[in-house]
Amino acid sequence: MRILEANISLSAADFFIKELKNISIIEKANELLEFKCGIKSFFVDESELIELKEKLTLTIGSVEEPDRAEYGDFQTNRLLANKVATHLHEKGINPDVIIEPTCGKGNLLIASLNNFNKIKQIIGIEIYKPYVWETKFNILDFYIKNPQTNKPKIEIFHFNVFDFDFKKLSSQFRNHNLLIIGNPPWVTNSQLGSLNSNNLPKKSNFKNKHGLDAITGKGNFDIAEYIILSLFDAFQNLKGDLALLVKNSVIKNIVFDQKIKQYRIGSIEKHSIDSKKEFSVSVESSLFYCKLNTNPGFECNAYNFYNKNNLLSFGWVNNKFVSNTANYLHTKSVDGNCPFEWRQGIKHDCSAVMELEKVNEHYVNNLNEKVEIEDGLVYGLLKSSDLKNTVINETRKYTIVTQNKVGQETGYIRHQFPATYQYLNKHLQDFQSRKSSIYKGKPLFSIFGIGDYSFKPYKVAISGLYKTFHFTLVLPQNNKPVMLDDTCYFIGFENVEFAVYAIILLNSPHTEKLLKAITFSDAKRVFTKDVLMRIDLFKLSKTCLMQYVERQIQLMNIKYSFNIELNLWDRFIKEMAPVKEKQMAIFGN
Repeated sequence: MRILEANISLSAADFFIKELKNISIIEKANELLEFKCGIKSFFVDESELIELKEKLTLTIGSVEEPDRAEYGDFQTNRLLANKVATHLHEKGINPDVIIEPTCGKGNLLIASLNNFNKIKQIIGIEIYKPYVWETKFNILDFYIKNPQTNKPKIEIFHFNVFDFDFKKLSSQFRNHNLLIIGNPPWVTNSQLGSLNSNNLPKKSNFKNKHGLDAITGKGNFDIAEYIILSLFDAFQNLKGDLALLVKNSVIKNIVFDQKIKQYRIGSIEKHSIDSKKEFSVSVESSLFYCKLNTNPGFECNAYNFYNKNNLLSFGWVNNKFVSNTANYLHTKSVDGNCPFEWRQGIKHDCSAVMELEKVNEHYVNNLNEKVEIEDGLVYGLLKSSDLKNTVINETRKYTIVTQNKVGQETGYIRHQFPATYQYLNKHLQDFQSRKSSIYKGKPLFSIFGIGDYSFKPYKVAISGLYKTFHFTLVLPQNNKPVMLDDTCYFIGFENVEFAVYAIILLNSPHTEKLLKAITFSDAKRVFTKDVLMRIDLFKLSKTCLMQYVERQIQLMNIKYSFNIELNLWDRFIKEMAPVKEKQMAIFGN
């Protein structure tokens, strides 16, 4: 049954019909309900009381519940909510105050009432009014069925969590034992912004990103992360615990930022849940737990929520952030700074026009148009899905490269490549429709992720999206360097020998062990520039035995018809050597 857009049980509806029939004064109605279920100010004003009574006199229909998944609204089912509360109770947690910052339909509050017997006060906050009603109805139903259960003071606020003053609230509970429990929205600020949602924090560069990082999305953040850090700001110095259902990426970010933030949280834990089973979504998530008012912790122990098996621990080891602390200790010797700068591939956000295939010796774009242009600006292109083999010398796709560096004027195309200009100009609307602000005020047909490094003939590349710890050697095609798209990362070389030496080191067991210890398999991008820059090729060259290097060169010569020798190895090592070692070598001479 539904009333006021909220689900209501038959027992709760029957209670209202019988008990409110002769009550018209809001104070008396609220007094009755506070006595019955502990909720203070059940009706905020008289109009709510009148509306509820009017709705109850009508036939209570079955109205389809709106799908709020796009708002990151994945309600905790009652079974999971009870398992969470039971899990916390088994840890010895028994709070006297419970705070839920986004209480939804109230299932976690009901589960708390079921599992904790010392609760004196409950605070729930919820922006969606039908859920406020449903939470109240559910609590009333609980006490109708369990009249002897402990009845704390309960307040359910219809409020935007970002406007709620948690610091003021925290001042009321200095001498209490808190439990902050909940399931905040599984959505980012940009996703909510695109929906014109009002449930957003005030505009700010939350992640303190600068320049291009802020513009291209690295300033984007999860709403749940923002909420959690706001809770830390308000409650970190109070005795208590925090337990929230969130995406794994949120937990990783919190532990990562803890090095700088130094919040007074410890005993940090991540209990993996089956998101498909519990929420019907394909995203990795967990119960995030930590203890408040402790010395700052920098490591998180990961468990399976259902069988409590300890899986691993991740976090900070000295000044390094790692995904598996135990495995990292065996491979930390090659964690340092890569002597070559890893770069991201080309970003153009116009694949329908800029990306081509060759059919019967002529180009065809993604709009299935035949494209007749000069070859001068056309280069082979590799995407993440193409980086499967160890060596690639032929591409299935091509791309038009309009600039040699970011911001370069593109007027030259009209004169030097008139057919290409005519084709691009024909699709000018496609370029002008690109949403990213990075293209605003830039020359026509601008691209990003382009520079001298893009035109290195030999590249060693890896996909940022896939979970394979394997690097690919990219060779020139038709005497031109091959380009990669922005889902790939690469380092470039002028000679094939250096590229082969590099790929041998990068595909060595030492590198794979390091990457497995510092990457997160559930990340949107498993490999990033920050991760790849930690592979210290100089240290790897000292760690890998020369017999291993020689054997790998022989195998590549045989398999790919190379003619690589070790005659440039010393030059390769010298180029990679840290500045300090180079200076010592000069001094030694």
